[in-house]
Formats: sequence, C-alpha cells, structure tokens
Amino acid sequence: MLNRIQIRDAQARRWRLRLFKEHLARYCMGIGGIAVIAAIALIFIYLVKVVIPLFMPASLEARASYPAPGGHAAATLYLAMEEQNEVGLRVTADGRVLFFKVADGMPVAEYPLPLPPRTQITAFTVSDEVQGQLAFGLSNGTVLLVRHSYQSSYPDGRRVITPLLEYPLGEQPLLIDSKHRPLRQLAAQGADDQVTVTAWTEDGRLLFSHLQRGESLFDEPAPLQQQTQLLEAASIRPDFMLLDREQRSLYLANRSGEAQYFDVTDKAAPRLIETLALTDGAQLTGVRFLTGQVSLLAAESNGRISQWFKVRDEQNQSHLQKIRQFRAQRSPISALAAEYGRKGFIAADEAGKVGIYYTTSERVLKVQRLVAQPITHLAIGPRANGLLAEDRDGALHAWAIDNPHPEISMKALWGKIWYEGYQAPEYVWQSTSANSDFEPKLSFMPLAFGTLKAAFYAMLLAVPLAIMGAIYTASFMAPRMRRVVKPGIEIMEALPTVILGFLAGLWLAPVVEDNLPGIITMLIVVPLGIVAFAFVWQRLPPDVRGRVPEGWDAALLIPVVVILGWAAVASSPWLEVAFFDGSMRHWMADELGIDYDQRNALVVGLAMGFAVIPTIFSMAEDAIFSVPKHLWNGSLALGATPWQTLTRVVLLTASPGIFAAIMIGFGRAIGETMIVLMATGNTAVMDPSIFQGMRTLSANIAVEMPESEVASSHYRLLFLAALILFAFTFVFNTLGEVVRQHLRRKYSNL
Repeated sequence: MLNRIQIRDAQARRWRLRLFKEHLARYCMGIGGIAVIAAIALIFIYLVKVVIPLFMPASLEARASYPAPGGHAAATLYLAMEEQNEVGLRVTADGRVLFFKVADGMPVAEYPLPLPPRTQITAFTVSDEVQGQLAFGLSNGTVLLVRHSYQSSYPDGRRVITPLLEYPLGEQPLLIDSKHRPLRQLAAQGADDQVTVTAWTEDGRLLFSHLQRGESLFDEPAPLQQQTQLLEAASIRPDFMLLDREQRSLYLANRSGEAQYFDVTDKAAPRLIETLALTDGAQLTGVRFLTGQVSLLAAESNGRISQWFKVRDEQNQSHLQKIRQFRAQRSPISALAAEYGRKGFIAADEAGKVGIYYTTSERVLKVQRLVAQPITHLAIGPRANGLLAEDRDGALHAWAIDNPHPEISMKALWGKIWYEGYQAPEYVWQSTSANSDFEPKLSFMPLAFGTLKAAFYAMLLAVPLAIMGAIYTASFMAPRMRRVVKPGIEIMEALPTVILGFLAGLWLAPVVEDNLPGIITMLIVVPLGIVAFAFVWQRLPPDVRGRVPEGWDAALLIPVVVILGWAAVASSPWLEVAFFDGSMRHWMADELGIDYDQRNALVVGLAMGFAVIPTIFSMAEDAIFSVPKHLWNGSLALGATPWQTLTRVVLLTASPGIFAAIMIGFGRAIGETMIVLMATGNTAVMDPSIFQGMRTLSANIAVEMPESEVASSHYRLLFLAALILFAFTFVFNTLGEVVRQHLRRKYSNL
C-alpha cells in the first residue's frame, strides 16, 4: 500500500513538473513574441520620427525691428546679409554702402562709392548675388562694378566679421555710352578678364558692351578691350533687364508683361530669339533669376509668381517656357529674394505678407504677414535661415527662418518633375553632384520601379521552379530521396547573399555576356528537353521503366539538365555567327535598338531567383505534404487519376500555403540588398528591358547612406526608403504567415 502511494506521489510530482515546464515554455514563447512585436514597433516609430520633419512646413520667428541704418534721406537700392546673419548690407541711392549688425541695426562700417563729381546713380542691378557683385549705372553713361565680401577672424576666441568692399575693375567707372546719357536700366556680368554690360539709355537706346582682357607678356594685366554696339532688335522699353552668369542669355521685360529673349553667346552678333508674354494681362511687378541663373521668376500684380526657363524644341532651338506657377498670395508682389543654394525663393507683397516657396517640389511652405505696411525690399541669408525685410516706412525687420527640407513633397517623390535643363518632366533620382549649382533630383519612382523589376524577374525564375519542385517532392518523390532533396534545397537558404552577389557580379555577369545566345537558348531548351524526356520515358516498355524504383524518376533528369545546359552554352558562338552577325549584343543594338549592360535584370533574376527558391520551395512543400493522406487516398479510391487528384484536390487544399510561400518569397525579393547591389549597374533608370540594369530601394540605401549628411534631406529620404521597404515587406510577410497559420489550424484536426 505504501509503495502505491509513493508511486502516485512520484507521478503527481512528474505531472506537476511537466505542467510547470509547459506553462514556463508558453509564457517564454509569449514574452518572446511580444518582444519581437515591440522591437518591430520601435523600429517603425524610429523610422517615422526621422521621416516626419521632411513634410513639416517652414516657420518664421521675429528677431528685431529698427529704423534703416543711414537714415531715410536716400532710398534703399539693395539689402543683403552675410552667411552668419550677423552683418547686413544696405546700399542707398545716394551712393553709400552701409554695413550694420542685423541684431540691432548698429553701424559696422560705411563706404561711399567713388562716383565721379556731379554724377548720380540712375540704374542698379545685382550681377551675382552669390558672389556679392553689384553694378551701378551712372548719369554720365558709365558703369561701376562693386563686390562686397566678409572676412571672419577670431581674436580672443570671439568671432569678428569684417565687411570688405572691392572694385574688380578698379574704382574708375567703365564708359558704356559714348554720348554720356544717363543709364536707366542695367544688366551686367563678369569680372577681371571678361565683362558684359547691357544698358538702356535715357534716350531709348539699348547698348550691348563686351569687355575682354587680352593676353600680356608681362606680369601687369593687359588692358580691357571694349566693343559696344546698338541692339536694334529690341522693340520694347525694358523695365527689367537680366543677363545670366555665363553671359549667354539676355532678357528684357516691361511692366505690361511683354518680354524678349536674346542669345548673346556670340558677343559680336547678339540674336533675338523670341518675343513673348510673361503674364496673362496682369502687370509685371518684378523679374529675377532663381539660383543658378537658369530660371526666371516673374512676379505679377495679382500675386501670381511663375517660373520660366529655356526648353529646346524639335529644331533644337531654345525657347522660354512657363514651367509652373504659384498663387498663394493675392496682393501685388513687391519684392523677390532667391535662396543662394537651393531652388527656393521668398516673395513679399503690398499687404505686408511674405510667402516661402520651393519651385521643384511646388511647395508653398509658409505665407505669413510680417508687417502692416507694404514690403519694398527683401534679403535672405546665404544659408536660407534668416530674412531681412524693409517696409514702406523705412523700417527693417529681421526674422529667423526654419525651413530645412523644402525640396521634399509627395509630387517631388512620386510625380514627374520638370527640372532645369530637361526637355520634359521626368522621373529622376540623382542625389549628389560636384557642381554647386546642382539641384538634387529625388524621385522615388526609378528606385521603386527597379525594386519591382528585380523582384519580378527573380520571381519569374523562382516561382515555377520552386512550386513545381515542391509539388513533385511532396507528392511523387520517394521518401528516401525526399529526405535528401528537401534539406539540400533548404540549406541553400543559409548561403550568404553577399557571396551570391559577388559571384553574380564578377563571374555570372561576364559569362552571360559572353554566352548570351546560349543562355537564352538554355532557358528555352532545358524545359522543353525535360518535357520531351518525360514523354519518351512514358513511352518506354514497362520492364525498362520498372528498373527505376518508383519515386526515383527525377534522378534521371540530372544528366538531361546538365547535358542540355552544356550544349546550349557551348553552341553560343555558333549561334552568334549564324544568326547575329557574330555578336548578339551589337545586333540587338543595331536592329532592335536594345542596349545591353553587363550587369542587368537577367543576371539579377538568375542570382536572386536562386536565393529565393529555397524560401518558396520549403513553405510550398510543407503545405502540399501536410495535406491529409486520406484526401489523396479517397480521391484515388473514387477513380480519379493521380494527376486529377493533384490538381483538383491536393493543390486546392494546399493553395493557401502555396500562396503564403509566394508572398513571403516576394517580400524576400523586395528586401534583397547585396545581390542587387553587386549584380546590377546601380543606375536609377526606368527601363523594363531585361538587358538593362536598375537601382533598388535597398541598394540605394546601402550605397548612399555612408555619404549622406546626418539630418539632411538626403539622409531622411534614405530613412523614408527604409520605411517604405519595412512596411512593404512587413505587410507581405505578415499576410503570408497569417495564411500559413490559418492553413495549419484548418487541417490540424483532420
């Protein structure tokens, strides 16, 4: 009796211990699952946190207001600020250049311009705002070129900014009009070796003067050689004149909106290209260059601002074309200021409002009233983080700007954008360049297209092979052979993708290029050869087929595939000579207009398809093999053939699992990085050709993240690309896993 009690107690202890272990395992699994979900959620939150600032609007913060330095005796011609927004510049109509502290308006330095006696300033223009070059037209028909700059020093550890005023061509003004008539409008560019000046005189003449310094045999600079001519083709009285930095294009416009565009590349023979209207009946209140001096900004009396730049027509002739317009302000635009390093600008109107715009992204980032009076002059800091405005009463107002990512918008990321120098709107990703005037082109469309293209060709190879292989392995293969084949294919998934990418880029790509006809022939001949061998095998006598054990038939295909593949590749030189004039690549380019890149979608499809096959095969094979055997046996017992049983019973039952396998394989292909990084040309082009490369979102992140500046627009865009990939792969993998778990629960009780 005692032994029985001891045995029952021992059994009870064992059951309690087992129950404890089961509960512990269940709680550990639950905690692990929750931890995984929490980690994924934290990753998602972090990505969103980095990305959100891209789409935030600009903000303005008032810093100071004070009377204009130098008094109101003379009107302001120009306002500017240096890079640190500490020292401002005010140029007055009486020939004074005043430097002052932006924070409080206190004077820093004052320089009178070296004007000849009894002459006044009658015209003014900003030649190059980035270089600080200004030009003054005088009442005696001369022009004075001036450049302002700033020098930083650190005595006693404190920064001191010293303003400088320079005269690139000397303090003696250049004579433009030999009749010494006052110059009323002016456009000028250049310094030192070459200067071009266009001036409208008081008596209605448009003078075009080009000065170029000749070669000198000594250290002394050679004198400037001047050539001045009358542009008789000008048919309007200009209220605005602009000459680009390259001294190739001259623009005239009047307040009625009529404009003329001259090609002045040949300084001896300027040509009128076209006459056009910049407005639709409204008055033109201002015209200025956008940064880079390629685009024109035209401001109107109805508050509309339009962007124009040159576009070539079918005859390769350049014509001005309106690209986009903004209508966020309703009062007449009274002042424009362009950013120094980006394609943004600020516009002020007569209602005292200021609008912050960005042309390429077509964003209106902020419209805010600064003062109650009309704003007459604007200056924006070189870093686009400060604003200086003068109102009609002569007061200056300093504001801080927070506008770090104006170039980003949904249209800029996913729509066609008309960039400067392009003949039509396009999808372009080009984030960096060596040119300081370069505008980043940040469309995700080429990257998304490349991602889907790479995944499509990978799935085109992987899905048929993996699904068909899974069907045969689960339904027809001998158990002993299955125990070798299935783990062998699954272990392929452990191969590092960096190795596959390395082999694809350095070995497979040259092999495919050298044997292109053979590779294409192999993709056709091998499947047909397998079908033909199967047909012949079924027609052989039963005693011959009976020598191969049931379920081992697939082993006979190994030499068939090897021989056919070798034969196809070996025939490549003969095929090129016989059908493609010795080179299939050149034949495609000449006859079909199809270019061939060595690292292309075909190589990516072969390499990435090889990487995706184990994922799809393993899940699909499990789904098919898990179909209850009594369904198979019942179908056969009712008279169905094995093929009918497979297609009408087994595959239908296993279809959710097969679908899940395909979805997860597709998610794997979308997120693949190293193979596409090494096996493609990494060119962000939207070309569906299988012989062209691409750039995917994941490869773009891997390539550009090391060179991106932290917290910059480029940096945050790469995080946005990661967020898109994260969401895409998470949705596909989750959907596939949900379907797979549903399948397991559905058949667990059968």
